[in-house]
Amino acid sequence: MNFLRGVMGGQAAGPQPSGAETIHKLCDRVASSTLLEDRRDAVRALKSLSKKYRLEVGTQAMDHLVNILQTDRSDSEILGYALDTLYNILCNDEEEEQDESEDAVTPVSASGKPKNVSMPDETTQKQSDDLGAQFTEQFVQDPEHVTLLLALLEEFDFHVRWPGVKLLTALLKNQGVQVQGIILVSPMGVSRLMDLLADSREVIRNDGLLLLQQLTKSNAAIQKIVAFESAFERLLDIITEEGSSDGGIVVEDCLLLLLNLLKNNSSNQNFFKEGSYIQRMKPWFEIGDDNSGWSAQKVTNLHLMLQLVRVMVSPVNSPGATASCQKSMYQCGLLQQLCTILMATGVPADILTETINTVSEVIRGSQVNQDYFASVNAPSNPPRPAIVVLLMSMVNERQPFVLRCAVLYCFQCFLYKNQKGQGEIVATLLPSTIDANSISAGQLLCGGLFSADSLSNWCAAVALAHSLQDNLTQKEQLLRVQLATSLGKPPVSLLQQCTNILSQGDKIVRRGSKVQTRVGLLMLLCTWINNCPIAVTHFLHNQENVPFLTAQISENLGEDERLVQGLCALLLGICIYYNDNSLENYTKEKLKQLIEKRIGKENFVEKLGFITKHELYSRAAQKPQPVFPSPEQMLFDHEFTKLVKELEGVITKAVHKSNEEEKKEEEVKKTLEQHDNIVTQYKELIREQDSQIQELKEQVQSMSSQNEQMQTTVSQQLAQIQQHKDQYNILKLKIGKESQSNGQVDVSQVNGLQTEELTQLREEVEELRKQHALFQTQLEDKDALIHTLRSETVDGSAGGSDDTELLKELEALRSRVQTQSAEINQMKTERQELLRRAEAGSSDGVSGSDGSLLAEALAAQTTETEKLKEEAKGLSESRAELEQQLAAATSTVAILQTEKAKLQTEVQESKKEQDDLLMLLADQDQKIHSLKLKLKDLGEPVDDEDDLDGRDQTTDEDEEDEDED
Repeated sequence: MNFLRGVMGGQAAGPQPSGAETIHKLCDRVASSTLLEDRRDAVRALKSLSKKYRLEVGTQAMDHLVNILQTDRSDSEILGYALDTLYNILCNDEEEEQDESEDAVTPVSASGKPKNVSMPDETTQKQSDDLGAQFTEQFVQDPEHVTLLLALLEEFDFHVRWPGVKLLTALLKNQGVQVQGIILVSPMGVSRLMDLLADSREVIRNDGLLLLQQLTKSNAAIQKIVAFESAFERLLDIITEEGSSDGGIVVEDCLLLLLNLLKNNSSNQNFFKEGSYIQRMKPWFEIGDDNSGWSAQKVTNLHLMLQLVRVMVSPVNSPGATASCQKSMYQCGLLQQLCTILMATGVPADILTETINTVSEVIRGSQVNQDYFASVNAPSNPPRPAIVVLLMSMVNERQPFVLRCAVLYCFQCFLYKNQKGQGEIVATLLPSTIDANSISAGQLLCGGLFSADSLSNWCAAVALAHSLQDNLTQKEQLLRVQLATSLGKPPVSLLQQCTNILSQGDKIVRRGSKVQTRVGLLMLLCTWINNCPIAVTHFLHNQENVPFLTAQISENLGEDERLVQGLCALLLGICIYYNDNSLENYTKEKLKQLIEKRIGKENFVEKLGFITKHELYSRAAQKPQPVFPSPEQMLFDHEFTKLVKELEGVITKAVHKSNEEEKKEEEVKKTLEQHDNIVTQYKELIREQDSQIQELKEQVQSMSSQNEQMQTTVSQQLAQIQQHKDQYNILKLKIGKESQSNGQVDVSQVNGLQTEELTQLREEVEELRKQHALFQTQLEDKDALIHTLRSETVDGSAGGSDDTELLKELEALRSRVQTQSAEINQMKTERQELLRRAEAGSSDGVSGSDGSLLAEALAAQTTETEKLKEEAKGLSESRAELEQQLAAATSTVAILQTEKAKLQTEVQESKKEQDDLLMLLADQDQKIHSLKLKLKDLGEPVDDEDDLDGRDQTTDEDEEDEDED
């Protein structure tokens, strides 16, 4: 212990040992001491020396420290010292001084940033990094060491768990790929690390976030495992608890981890969307009315949140997944919330720029989202569309460069696969739709196209090109646009003005002589006339265009002008490829001859290749978003690079082809078109046959099901028939046995049974006769009632209730007749059953005299039965007559009701006419009275009241006579 006291700062006699000697002695003490206290003190001493003598401690003590972790698992204090010592050896960051007292260990902050520590110079830092990498490589050579750390993380003790988290984080920073592979194959390795997020101690939870950030870097397999361990749910809960965008650095760490899990990982993106986590992102962007308090941390958090949204709808994702996320963002209101931030005031410039980029990718290629964005208005007076406000920023040279690039990207995304939006933009340029009192998108684009700022020229030209992308209709419509150049001069078309800027030598050319402006105009012209023969004809109609292009291509210019030469060659090549030979002076053959004479075919192809060889071409072709380090490097548009790639080969072939080859190609094209037409016809025929086959299949299926049902029914009926046959055979045997034992008794029983049933049938027939007579009487009463009702209806009296009662009685009578008919049928069935039983009994058990008696009895019964048949037949005929009479009565009642309704309608109309006539007479009397008063006031003679009354009475009598008529 005296030795340790000397090491820890006590005064010892004699010369002081060197650091390496001290570390060697401490390592021996760790390896050889049997008492836990001695080993603990030695490890604590090594910890205190591990920063100053990092190389010595790492070289001599690493194996002993790992051994401590394996053997002294029961003592948390020595484990904590050992883990801290290993962390100091492996970590490359300068850490804050920690209190290393024997009683307590004070944890550092979650950020882990040092305080009052001088930064090492570059050489020292590089040496430190190399040393940490070497020790880390030595440590992870044995995968069991990493597995041991994972096991120690299950300890809940703070002094063990927190240093273990920091040590594992340092390992991942230094040897990420190797440590990730060990953790991936370790049983429950990732699950143990995910448990850190549920730790109630914020220091461990926050450092666990840093650990998971390092763990999930560039490893899709671990990212998937972490995501399926409920990482999204836990991280979103932490973000909400910490205050969302107003939270601290913990929110930033959570967002960085979410970005690691989602970026370039389609499986996790789909899981995030299917788990309805997109809906939980909406509250992040709910900013208050007062936007003055934007702290640096809030700006950082909101920036990461916007990046997270962009990851879900990035153009590099699969189109189906992107469209699904865009739909979810619109339905949950996230897009609306982003547009609110876009139009809000007081938003920092970098947040506004990133919001514009985010909205751009949320609406890109989604018709519903693009339509909504077109309807968004800025809160100005008067309200202006958001597109117009953004374009005003794009063509304003005082705005920041990154903001102008973001607005251009937003405009491009708004028009991407949006022919409706393209038509709306082009319509603002047409003469019939221009409103002089308001600023439109077309006016802003034209203003930017011809302004003095070259960046505005380029942005406006690219924006107009996107308005025409893959839209032949709008290319033709834009040919109608006319521009007023100056007073007293006729207007010129937009196409001619663009070519004038390139070819003429006035002030406009000096503005457009900059490479950026000329490149922008050439890209616009190439996009405009591409695949549009009418636009090609308009372009060639200007006699100055072709000589200008050939002169530009044939000249030997500097490096800066090579790109312009290549674009001129592309424009001239499009004029050849899409030429319809409508202009005699500029047919395909003549243009190719012109190229061969003035430029040379090889030289032309070489100049055309300058475009794809430019260093900025490949950068623009990588992704749709225009990202440039400086305005001078803003030369190529992403969609235009696709166009160049598509046209370069076909133009080269078109220039080298002879007239005969072109004719052959045209013939081949015609043949292919005919073949395509034939194929189309066959396809339609096949579709029709497929539909017919499908219908027949459905019919076959339905008939098969019906057949199965019929077979089932037949089998059931056969089973029933067989059952009845069995019952009949059993009954036959039973009757035969009984008849053999006592035949006479059977005959008498049969005769008695039949006599009794015949008597019952006679009584029922008699009852039916009485009921028939009763029904006949009731029918006569109803006929009399119908005659009475008819007479009352003719007189105009109301008889709706009697009609209803009559109908009810008729229905009751009809139902009773049907009941009687059913009873008669039932009696017929019973009689036939009796006859069958009697015949069966006579054939089985009767012979001799008994048989003759039975035959006589049966003959009598047959006669009686025939009489009953005749009576039943008479009753049936009577019932049919009754039904006919009932039907006639019902129709009569219906006719009477119709006549009654007509009479009531006529009465109501006549009453209404009388009321109108009375109103007119009253108005007339009032007018006559007022006129008489006026005449009296004027001194004119007026007839007496008696005369007027007499006239009125005569008029009333005439009107009454007319009413009677």
